Amino acid sequence: MGWANESMLESSEMTTSSILRKLRGGDRRSIGRSNEVVAEVLARPELFGALFAGLSVDDPVVRARAADAVEKISVIHPEFLRPYRTTLIGELARCEQKEVRWHIAQILPRLQWNSGERQVVYRILVDYLRDSSSIVKTFAMQGLADFTTQAPERRPAVLRQLQNLTAHGTPAMRARGRTLLADLSKANPSIKRAVFPSSRRLIGVRGKCYLDGVLCRLSLLGLCTSKSICLRALS
Repeated sequence: MGWANESMLESSEMTTSSILRKLRGGDRRSIGRSNEVVAEVLARPELFGALFAGLSVDDPVVRARAADAVEKISVIHPEFLRPYRTTLIGELARCEQKEVRWHIAQILPRLQWNSGERQVVYRILVDYLRDSSSIVKTFAMQGLADFTTQAPERRPAVLRQLQNLTAHGTPAMRARGRTLLADLSKANPSIKRAVFPSSRRLIGVRGKCYLDGVLCRLSLLGLCTSKSICLRALS
C-alpha cells in the first residue's frame, strides 16, 4: 500500500507541475496560456485542484494566471470552489497581489455562504475598496453588488458605498457604479426611488448633487453646498 500511495502522490505532483508550467513566462500584464488551461480543466475537472494550487505558488505570474483561470471556470462551475472555501476567505483573501484580489472579488459572491461567513466576505470586499488598484476597487464594487443577492441586509450599506464611489471614483469606477446602481434599481423598485427619484428634488451625496439621477448644474459649476448623504430611504 505504501508504494501505491507514493505513486499516487507522484502522479498528483506531476499533474500540478504540468498545469502550472503552462502558466509560466512573460509578465503579469498577459494572461499567457490561461484560456488553454481553462479549456483543459473544463474537459478534465479532476485537474481543478492542481490549478487552484497555483494561487499559492511563489511565482506572481503563475498566481495571476491561475487566478484568471479559476475565476473563468467558476462562472460555469462555482461548485468546483466548495472544497476551497476556507482558503478563499483566509489565505487568498489576504494576498496583496492585485491580480489575485480582483479575481477573488469576482469569485466570492458565486459561492453560498452561511451567516458567519457572509460577515467575513463582506469585510473582505469592503477592504478591497481601499486597495491602491482602481481595478481591484472596481471589481470589489461588482462583487458587493452581486453579494447583496444572498445578503440583502447589506444592501443599504452597499448602495451608499456605490453611490459615493460613482461620484468620486475613477472613470472606470464611475461607469461601473452607474451600471450597478441601475441594475440594483431594476431588481428592487425601492432602490430606484432612492437612487433615481421621480420628484424634482436634489439628492446630496458628499458634495455631489443629482437631479432625477443626473449630475445637476450646481455641481457641474462647483456651487453645490450639500455635505451629507440625503437618502431617507436608506437611513
